[in-house]
Amino acid sequence: MDQERKLLLSLLDEGYSRQTWHGPNLRGSLRGLTLSEAVWRPRPGRHNIWEIAVHAAYWKYAVRRRILGEKRGSFPLEGSNWFRRPTHTSRHAWKEDMDLLREMHLLLVDAVTNIPVSQFRTTPSGSKVSNLRQIYGVAMHDVYHAGQIQLLKRLQRKG
Repeated sequence: MDQERKLLLSLLDEGYSRQTWHGPNLRGSLRGLTLSEAVWRPRPGRHNIWEIAVHAAYWKYAVRRRILGEKRGSFPLEGSNWFRRPTHTSRHAWKEDMDLLREMHLLLVDAVTNIPVSQFRTTPSGSKVSNLRQIYGVAMHDVYHAGQIQLLKRLQRKG
């Protein structure tokens, strides 16, 4: 496998699930949360951890869709970017959304594994940035939101 692809796949996995030196990745920041922690809001109108997780799933989908040249509208939830959560509070609903996040990550990894290297530097129609920047950008997006989740967990546990 070429070095560029290996680096991109490594960045995606570190941002999402592989052990890192910098602290929790996205999956690690979500591990072990209670429902009350997942739905807690620092203030009315602010996003909760659950919404951040689904937002991350959406952007994994969006990057995959862009680099493969697919049309909009195939994300399993209606809407885009931010999704009000929970629609109903249950362990099952939380697990379904965590499964969605995992599925979107695996589909993105599969896309990056299989697109021609020559497409890394192309800019997809309707986008302002290259496939390469979108792929490493979504990895940084995961790390950003992992830190945000860690902060929200600390805020609510301090009372």
